[in-house]
Amino acid sequence: MAAPSAPPIVPPPAEQPSLLRDTAFLRLWCGTTASGLATWALPFVLGLAVLDRSLGATGLGILLAARTAGFLAAVPIGGVLADRHSRRAVVFWSGAAAAAATPLIATGQGRSMLLMGAAAAVVGAGQGACRPAYQALTAEVVDAARRRQANAATSLSVRVTTLLAPGLTAALATILSTRALLLLTALLWLVSATVPPRGRHRTPPAPERESVLAEFAQGVREARRHPWFLAGLAALTTVIATGYSATGVLLPLISRDRYDTEAVLTAAMTAYTAGALAGAALLARRSPRNQGWAALAGLACYGLAPLSLLLPVPALVVAGAYALAGLGIELFNVPWFTAIQREVDPRLLARVSSLDFLLSYGLAPLGLALIAPALDGFGPTGVLGACAVLCFLAPAAAALAPTARHFSHEAPRPPANGGGPRRG
Repeated sequence: MAAPSAPPIVPPPAEQPSLLRDTAFLRLWCGTTASGLATWALPFVLGLAVLDRSLGATGLGILLAARTAGFLAAVPIGGVLADRHSRRAVVFWSGAAAAAATPLIATGQGRSMLLMGAAAAVVGAGQGACRPAYQALTAEVVDAARRRQANAATSLSVRVTTLLAPGLTAALATILSTRALLLLTALLWLVSATVPPRGRHRTPPAPERESVLAEFAQGVREARRHPWFLAGLAALTTVIATGYSATGVLLPLISRDRYDTEAVLTAAMTAYTAGALAGAALLARRSPRNQGWAALAGLACYGLAPLSLLLPVPALVVAGAYALAGLGIELFNVPWFTAIQREVDPRLLARVSSLDFLLSYGLAPLGLALIAPALDGFGPTGVLGACAVLCFLAPAAAALAPTARHFSHEAPRPPANGGGPRRG
């Protein structure tokens, strides 16, 4: 009688390599970090130019408005181009355009406001075109199982930049002129253009192509297939247009008038960044089971910021409220970007991402424009109270939308071992 054959040996599942060992992701991370730093640096450096009287306050407003206009014009076009062509190519050309235009701002300083304004608009267009392209490129470079960690790592880099860059730039300003600092931001745009890796995008055949408007409309139709996306985007837009706008204008004033010191402004903004860092670090390790509801709850935490300014509370309470607001915004951002990359048709991903940036960032200037007349009509108490209520209610209403619980049409499967949420 023959001996029974041995059971087949099943090798254990291979562990996923760390993102820190993934060269393609590291290149992508460096590119997005450079893009974020260059985006942040321009208004800060121009603000330094106002302080040294090489640029007036009116000129600063014109340049920032031109950059915003370029951003808003380029976002939908960039989304269409990134779905129509290589996402890597769109990242390159948008970064190269911003890198080429930034020195023209320095050249026009003190000579031609028209040249500076046109260059700022091109820089804004480069920024706007690269945002949806980077979102779609992340989905190509990083596999689905590791995108949450990748998005968290990108958020961490943005927050560390926000925390450390002002002091570093101010230190550089003691030895470099604002023109030299502007040239450094051009170098950052060159890094953003040249460092990221190629993705896996395949350009569709020419007969499938339509006009830019028609192709953007396809992205809108894809967005409408996802109720969680429409509801979440409405909530995010509401929070940015109301809560962000009101606190951005009133925090410096309340710090000066109520607390008689600028230290409260500094403490609040530092606490916000520290909270955001903690949120991104947390989501790099753990994923909530009901990630959509958890993300919307985090977004609602921003209501604590205007609420703390509304009440005569100690300065420490204001800082604590901002820390929770920062924590909450990252509890929203990371699952939000990851869900878009997971749920949206890959062929339309950049267009849907461009719709996200167009509305959430595009309506922010409108909110800022309405703050001044609202303050005249209702006073700081009325504005802060209304904004706090909207920040709480908009995410709560979004949580009631179909598929909002998980930011997905399907509920996630429980872990095979029956344990809690998986660690990254």
